[in-house]
Amino acid sequence: MDSTTFTAVAETIKKRRTIKPATMNGNKIPNGQVAALLELADWAPTHALTEPWRFVVYENPKDFCLQHAEMYKANTPEESFNEATYTGFQNTGNKASHVILTYLKRSELTKIPVFEEVAAVGAAVQNLMLGAAALNIGCFWSTGGMALKPAMKEFLNLGELDQVIGVLYLGYTDDQPEGKRKVALEEKITWK
Repeated sequence: MDSTTFTAVAETIKKRRTIKPATMNGNKIPNGQVAALLELADWAPTHALTEPWRFVVYENPKDFCLQHAEMYKANTPEESFNEATYTGFQNTGNKASHVILTYLKRSELTKIPVFEEVAAVGAAVQNLMLGAAALNIGCFWSTGGMALKPAMKEFLNLGELDQVIGVLYLGYTDDQPEGKRKVALEEKITWK
């Protein structure tokens, strides 16, 4: 890798930011670009080539958001139900272009530790997010709401060993927040 390529990769990594769906502007991302991001995700490192990442893409985020809200309503006891939360779930993706449900598909025969499979899916998501940053597409990785609840796993018809990893909201944004780190790099590294 030459220094020009390294510099381009480093700049993309450093400019990647979490972009909340409410700050997205509603403009549509071409499906071909979303497919290209998923292709980048597919090149994540994977022990024993298990390739455990799976994606469900919603071209219309409102479809998922309505299903998410109904899932919350159906799985929340009446005394705990909050109308504002329900409405929030309905409207979370109003300005997003696409929603991608991300999960880990685990083989019953694999001897690979679960944490390695989760890391592989995380790497796939990071690849997707870096590609999005390079294309000036905002991305928000959510594990809130019903994402990690049994109802979402059931909604996706996942097997017992499978795991939901999160919900990705993709969209263009006019807002580019500054990056920061709270702990100095020197405090995170020990050289021997």
